Amino acid sequence: MGLEGIGIGGLLILIANVYAIIKTLGSNATTGSKVFWIILILLLPLLGVIIWFFAGPKS
Repeated sequence: MGLEGIGIGGLLILIANVYAIIKTLGSNATTGSKVFWIILILLLPLLGVIIWFFAGPKS
């Protein structure tokens, strides 16, 4: 896998993070919970979005 693969992987992670943040903001969760999830997603991009997928707030 060359640099192209790394760039595509980074782009996919970015898209997943933006999707997770948008879904979190649109959920019925409390403001504190939304802030927690957004910070987690931003600080741990790949791991954060995986954790969000399984345990994050549902809309």
